[in-house]
Amino acid sequence: MRVKTVATRPIEGQQPGTSGLRKKVAVFREPGYLENFVQSVFDVLPGLAGSTLVLGGDGRFFNDRAIQIILRMAAANGVGRMIVGRDGLLSTPAASELIRSRGAFGGLILSASHNPGGPDGDFGIKYNIGNGGPAPEAVTAAVHQRTLAIDRWLTLEDDVDVDLGRVGATTLGAMTIEIVDPVASYARLMQRLFDFDRLRALLARPGFRICFDAMHAITGPYATEILERQLGAPTGSVINARPLPDFGGGHPDPNPVWATELLARMNGADAPDFGAASDGDGDRNMIVGARFIVTPSDSLAVLAANATLVPGYAAGLKGVARSMPTSAAVDRVAQALGIPCHETPTGWKFFGNLLDAGLCTLCGEESAGTGSDHVREKDGLWAVLFWLNLLAVRGESVEAIVRAHWRRFGRNVYSRHDYEAVDAAVAQQIVAGLRAELPALPGRSAAGLAVSRADDFAYTDPVDGSISRGQGLRVFFADGSRLVLRLSGTGTEGATLRLYLERYEPDPARHGIDAQAALQPLIDAAEALTALRARTGRAAPDVIT
Repeated sequence: MRVKTVATRPIEGQQPGTSGLRKKVAVFREPGYLENFVQSVFDVLPGLAGSTLVLGGDGRFFNDRAIQIILRMAAANGVGRMIVGRDGLLSTPAASELIRSRGAFGGLILSASHNPGGPDGDFGIKYNIGNGGPAPEAVTAAVHQRTLAIDRWLTLEDDVDVDLGRVGATTLGAMTIEIVDPVASYARLMQRLFDFDRLRALLARPGFRICFDAMHAITGPYATEILERQLGAPTGSVINARPLPDFGGGHPDPNPVWATELLARMNGADAPDFGAASDGDGDRNMIVGARFIVTPSDSLAVLAANATLVPGYAAGLKGVARSMPTSAAVDRVAQALGIPCHETPTGWKFFGNLLDAGLCTLCGEESAGTGSDHVREKDGLWAVLFWLNLLAVRGESVEAIVRAHWRRFGRNVYSRHDYEAVDAAVAQQIVAGLRAELPALPGRSAAGLAVSRADDFAYTDPVDGSISRGQGLRVFFADGSRLVLRLSGTGTEGATLRLYLERYEPDPARHGIDAQAALQPLIDAAEALTALRARTGRAAPDVIT
């Protein structure tokens, strides 16, 4: 097969962002759009010729066609071997695991995470480096610069589709393509980390029931294989298990707003003992007990406090890390354990350096992402198995474990308010206005709360010394509470403004308080400082978590 050079030009608005490229499906289907980004990635990677890459995605609409395009381009660009998940499917953590276990040069992951799918939905692509994690800023910046100057892309002359449904090896031009079971290697890693014998005993316990909602996304095959086939959970314990291109018309975001079917079961009179959900590409999680939801921040703290109960972490933790907007609940655990706690900007790539350097073992973000040094991505099903392992060892319910944690460490009452699809100019004005006010805030009062300090979070990487500025506006109050305001890069329409609210409650007698009621003074202070609701025209946030 001969290589074909296709003339092209930069496409306006093609920006890789912080973790790849995420746009509407219609944009990706524009002639040359996907190709320009993929060629830009290939162009900036020294040593690509003859290398091995991993390729797969979450099965959303356009996933199958995108993979065929990328395979022909990879062959034309001299890639030696492509490892592809059967039917083009790979969860994000499983792709990270394959890159690491197979010693691959890197990988291309197709997903728009928790965003809706279908012909009118979202699509995305990102490049992960050889450690299995998202490309660092130096690489994404180089890709972006290349997209602004690209004038050609390479493919094969023959538009030959590869059969992705059969495990085994084939060739495309001079390139070898290896189709692999998307679950097998990941499942073997989970067997090494967790006590599967103890998990089988837990799931065989009379009356003990679980419900895992795969939300018609990528974790369906993974959860079915591991929870039902390998660990013996009854058939049907995994619901919405079949990945669909439009996620069954749902929104594959594991939070109380979208995981309605799971919560209906978990809040019922005959609720299962344990519930969980994962998102579009399998890297996020929600943990639920009977009539009890665990916040992602609390989940990270509980896992850190109990890590030595799990075989893979029995030797203890080297440290923990959290994104800046995530609550300080895990900080209190780290202090008690005498281990470091690192505060990073939002974005899993910042954890990668810490993990590679052995500076931390567990890490997490408030946006339902939790992970460890087993891969270089957050991992939804891993978190579920970790929680089940804790339940098996401690013999307590989800709620009992969390409440015991609060009694020991206190409770960080915490919530995130999302204002979605906000006019981008308005969102920028709100953030710029508060940023300009930061130096004058200390000593002032907002809705009755005295401001002690305020800043725009900046991070110096302890491994490579790189500096990331402008990572979120923070306002701290004299009573120890705080609020954070930042723009999110996960949406494809308008802008998403995220407001984070947190205060510490040490009194066990008040641990049962309603979070929104407890945070109302902070909510009022945020409105006084930003006029967020008034300026967006919203009576309330679109999503509260």
